[in-house]
Amino acid sequence: MIYSFIYAHRDEHTVVMMCKVLKVSKSGYYKWIDNKDRVDLEREAYKKEIQQKIKKSYYESEGTYGSPRVHHDLIEWGYTISKKTVARIMKDLGLRAIPEERFVVTTDSNHDLRLYPNLLNQEFRAQARDRIWVADITYIWTLEGWVYLSTVMDLFSRKIVGWSMDSHMKKELPLQALNMALLTRQPTKELIHHSDRGSQYCSNQYVERLQELNVKISMSRKGNPYDNACIESFHATIKKELIYRRRFKSRAEATKAINYYISSFYNQRRKHSTLGFCSPNQFERNMGFAS
Repeated sequence: MIYSFIYAHRDEHTVVMMCKVLKVSKSGYYKWIDNKDRVDLEREAYKKEIQQKIKKSYYESEGTYGSPRVHHDLIEWGYTISKKTVARIMKDLGLRAIPEERFVVTTDSNHDLRLYPNLLNQEFRAQARDRIWVADITYIWTLEGWVYLSTVMDLFSRKIVGWSMDSHMKKELPLQALNMALLTRQPTKELIHHSDRGSQYCSNQYVERLQELNVKISMSRKGNPYDNACIESFHATIKKELIYRRRFKSRAEATKAINYYISSFYNQRRKHSTLGFCSPNQFERNMGFAS
């Protein structure tokens, strides 16, 4: 474009002379300059707005979102932008999601209690709500000692439907989480409950609670965390996004933070790629269920 050429060479020749040689009007050039300045200002303002929205998404996730989830937030907020551009801007801003942790086997299956077959066989998709629940226990360190977290997840929406915490990991711990899930969801006899072979899940009290409702019992193979990968993945997620980033002074402090993370962030807001970047609650609402 002629005006662009004049602008690029304005330090070498006078604008009047170049306009005369190139046979364009000086007034037309300055009108183009005014418009260019306005466009540049608008472009810079838009760039800053995008940066602010990316920061908003990133920091509201407590620094856990990478570019795919941040990109999905921007799309939800009405912006047209590519994943590649979001990734580049996040890199420029120094925003990076925390890396994944590997699985750690923590189950004690050395007991004489009855075991049950693996009904899932690593098939982790449920066709409806309350058809497959998976359960597990993990550990959180505080300056007062260990806190043990027991959780129950519905594979349909990846929602944590029951959880409990205590200073021990006796059978009462997962029973409390199970009872919370049963109270809030009230499943039918079509439900499969899957866990590892830990003594808590094989205990008479836990099994009897499931059998009262004719729930089908499924258990992982010995020493294979990938048979219960989804709940293992959740525990890895809460550790990298919350627990490993904090130093809890007390069990009460850890319990409060974990309760908030599960109920207000993970279930309500955290996006899952397997759910089309919906949160568990949003996915269930989209499928016609009240969260």
